[in-house]
Amino acid sequence: MKVLIVEDNARMRRMIRGIVEEFAERIYECSDGGAAFELYEIYQPDYVLMDIELEQIDGLTAARQIKAEFADAKIVFVTNHADENFRRSAHEAGAVDYILKENLLDIVPIIQR
Repeated sequence: MKVLIVEDNARMRRMIRGIVEEFAERIYECSDGGAAFELYEIYQPDYVLMDIELEQIDGLTAARQIKAEFADAKIVFVTNHADENFRRSAHEAGAVDYILKENLLDIVPIIQR
């Protein structure tokens, strides 16, 4: 399995990597939504674990871009935003799931599906 982690906080990227490395053959990382699209295009990972708040191109915009070109992309938002509006926006952007950073271990059953 290939996983792309899109998170602007290096510490959080390491934490997510530590959770998924047991299950993933390859892990790619970046800190911006623009780079996420480029890496997705090159590597076509099985899952994208993406934050919503990113510096240049936010996660929702990046998800829309990825889904527009790769309809089968599996994007999971990993965020601090528990707000229902963000959940709805993530779903509309094509997310397959949405988890809060306080519950990072919820990533495991998602990528094991």
